[in-house]
Parts: sequence; structure tokens; C-alpha cells
Amino acid sequence: MPVQSLPVRDGSFHFRLLQQYLILLKKYPILTKSITSGILSALGNLLSQYLEGRKKAKSGRPAEEIDVAGATRYAIFGLIITGPVSHIFYQLMEVWMPTTDPLCIVKRLLLDRLIFAPGFLLLFYLVMNILEAKGWDDFQKKMRKSYWTALKMNWKVWTPFTFININFVPVQFRVLFANMIALFWYAYLATVRK
Repeated sequence: MPVQSLPVRDGSFHFRLLQQYLILLKKYPILTKSITSGILSALGNLLSQYLEGRKKAKSGRPAEEIDVAGATRYAIFGLIITGPVSHIFYQLMEVWMPTTDPLCIVKRLLLDRLIFAPGFLLLFYLVMNILEAKGWDDFQKKMRKSYWTALKMNWKVWTPFTFININFVPVQFRVLFANMIALFWYAYLATVRK
């Protein structure tokens, strides 16, 4: 029995949303990835706040109100930094380490884990410090207090996902894949930076 294709207008909402995303991704790749990064980064921060509130409520302490400014800072970081920087990094990785190189799997992973991850985490701390309107002393204090811990956790959590992302996910979807993982990662970072 032949399968009949449905016109797009008759498809489900989720299918139409995905199709629209793919169109925008092809037409405006950096902008689409930036907006997606901003939204998912803010959601990660909100998730952190929600989980922290539940934890406080279970222990009998009063939960704080949602920090909209905090979620906004994460959205700005995702929009201005995560989307464009990740897009460019993944594109350059394809040029620098093509799949024809027999060691590309190892080289890509090492590049991401040993160069990109520490630098990107440092950039995260710096930009968040600026967006929070805090001074250099506060930046240095947070770096000393939690950077190394966050970087080690990054290596533990992100390495398997990074391996999958840079070797099996098509390049146009790598930022989206990383953003889906980052939704939970930003929830962790929001907690560890406090």
C-alpha cells in the first residue's frame, strides 16, 4: 500500500515548527543558531533557578523569586557569544580537520576538549562578570573559586556528547545538539558560579 505524503499545511504543529527551523537554518544560519542559543541558555538558567527553589522548599527554607535578570544575561550570552562562536568553530573544524584525515576523530576531540572548552568557559566567566556589572576582583575571585571545578566537570560531562556531536552530527545541527546538552549544563553553571 503506497504511503501518501501530506502537504506541509496539514502536518502537525511540531513538524511545521521543525520545517520552519530548517528553512531559517539554511537561509540565516548564524542568526538562527544565535537565537536558538539565546533561548536555550535562558531556559537553562531558569531550570537552575527552579531546581534550586525546589531544593530550598524541601528543606523548609523560603524559595527566592525567579531572577529574570539572570535569565536575561544567559539569553544575551547565548545570542551574542554561544551561537556565533560555536557556528564558526564547527565550520572551521570541518576545514582544519576534514573527515578524510584518518586521525580526525581524535584531533577534533582534543581540539574541542583542550583548546575550545577551556577558552569558552573562560569567556563565559568573563562575559557573565561584565553583564553582572562586577569588577575585576570579583572576576578573579570567581575564577579561583570555581573555574577549575567547572572545567573538570565540563570534561566529564561534555566529552561523550562532544565526541558524538563532532563526529556523527551533521555540521549544520551541531550548535543545536550542543545547545540541547547546554540547557542542563547552564543549569549547572548557574549553580556553581554562585
